This record gives sequence, C-alpha cells and structure tokens, in this order.
Amino acid sequence: MIPRIRIAHLPTPIEPLPRLSAVLGGPQLWVKRDDQTGLALGGNKTRKLEFVMAEAQAHGAQMLITVGAVQSNHCRQTAALAARFGLKCTLVLFGDVPQTPSGNYLLDRLFGAEVVWTKREDYEEVLQDVFHKAWSEGKRPFLIPLGASTATGAVAYAYAFKEFIEQGGEADWMVLASSSAGTQAGLVLGARLSGWHGRILGISVDHPADWVKARVAELATQAAERLGKAIHVSADEIDVNDEYIGAGYGVLGEREIEAIHLFARHEGLLLDPVYTGRAAAGLIDLIRRGFFKSNDRILFWHTGGVPALFAERYAPYLL
Repeated sequence: MIPRIRIAHLPTPIEPLPRLSAVLGGPQLWVKRDDQTGLALGGNKTRKLEFVMAEAQAHGAQMLITVGAVQSNHCRQTAALAARFGLKCTLVLFGDVPQTPSGNYLLDRLFGAEVVWTKREDYEEVLQDVFHKAWSEGKRPFLIPLGASTATGAVAYAYAFKEFIEQGGEADWMVLASSSAGTQAGLVLGARLSGWHGRILGISVDHPADWVKARVAELATQAAERLGKAIHVSADEIDVNDEYIGAGYGVLGEREIEAIHLFARHEGLLLDPVYTGRAAAGLIDLIRRGFFKSNDRILFWHTGGVPALFAERYAPYLL
C-alpha cells in the first residue's frame, strides 16, 4: 500500500449532461466532477497531492517547492496544502507578473506562499536553484515537479479510475485535458488494471501529441512499478489529440470561449480557460465532425481550474 493522506472530498460525483448532449445532437455526455475535490476550490491535483504529501512527510519535509504558470492550479493547491500542514511554500511561477493579483495567483498569496518569478524557458534551472538554496539553508524542502506529474502522482489517478468503476460508471470514451501527462497516465493504468475496454482521449493543451503519448506511457509504466505491477505501457496505446492547441498554452481562443459558454448556459457548469475549456472545445468539435458514434457514452473528466476564470487577463474575453 502506497502511503496516502486523505484530504480530498471523494468520491467526486458523476453527473449527466442532458441539455448539452441535446444541443450538440451527438453522443450521451457525462462529467466526472474532479473540480469538486475540495482543497482550495478543488481540481485534479488534490488527488495527486494526497500521495505526494505523504511522500514529502516521509522525507521529513518542512517546505514544499513547486513550479507552474502564473495561473497554475497545481501551485494554488500546493500552496493550500502547505498552509494546511504548517509547511513553508515557495512557488516558481512563469509568465507576466500581474499588476493586480487575481485568480489562482491571488489565492497563492492568500495561502502565504513565497513567489519567485522566472521565464518559462528558464523555469527548470530556477526551480533547481531555489531548491538547492533552501536545502543549504536547512529548510528541509521537498521538490514537486510541474503538475505533480510523477509516478507517485499518477498512482492517484489509477485509484481514481477504480473509484469510477466502483460508482458503476459506464463509458465508451473518457475525454480530458492532458498537459504534464500524470492524470492521463494514471487513468490509462487504472483502465489496464480493471480490464476496461473503453478509450481514454487526452486533448493536449500545449504539447505535440507524440510528446504527450510518450510521457503518458512512461509515467503509467512507472506508476505500475510503484504499485508492484509488471505492466508496460507503450506510446502507441495512448490516444492524444493535439489539434486544439491554438495560439499556445494559456491563450484563450474562440473555441475555448464557445465551450465555456455552452457548458455554463446549458448545464450551469463552469470550465476554466486553460485546461478544461480547451479539452471541452476539442470534445465539441470532434462531436460535430462525427468522430464519435451517435450511441457512444462519453465521460468528460473535469480536472478543475475554475479560479482561473476570475483572472484579470481572461475575464474580459468571456463577457
């Protein structure tokens, strides 16, 4: 049994989306509400942090250090977790420094995290420098990579898949946002462990499909090893679509805006501009193009991120 600290509100519900299904005139749509995991307004990283925090405690950590974009959902949840357990937290953020804190960055500040700013292309070097400086000062830091997408973090979504099965979930497809690959990797592993025969489609929000497939396969294989299972996952088994990256990571486009409006106005369900908005945009377009069968049952795995809706940079485009 892999150590785990229970902080998430689980199981998250599975809900039908009947009005959106009717509007799109396609397959039957359902949603898995991992935006409701509880920690600091929820999101998929809370599941991962249950396992990562247990790992940090086993190493005697007194500080958490991680990295992400200025509106990082992972950083927001890590900062909240550190506050909850009385640890210091340093976030290495890349992107333009906001004139006024808003969205996830506002919450980072409320949770008391220290922020170190860098450029996206330099974040790995800066992250290591911050970690080594904290270590040399005796602060007992624990480094969490981008998105908590480690083998340990991926294990969380193997358990999440088991939760889906125990809820009586049925689906021909799962569709989700995929970036640092840990969530999709865990679901892929969970599907293998359960013998599920549906397909898991990651909509890439920023990376080429080949990169995401390779990373998902690598993490799924490593997570299987963490569970004591001799399972090898290859990249050619992984479904990833990179046609919806648009103008790049975190750049809100017309497709994302339409998806956010459709989910809000037909189901009262909020998506975020970066991850779920982009994944939903891909899902909607694929339905319209006839990619899915009309009798398919599709589960949209909502990975959270809603606080980014209130970021100063996005709000004007959504009205």
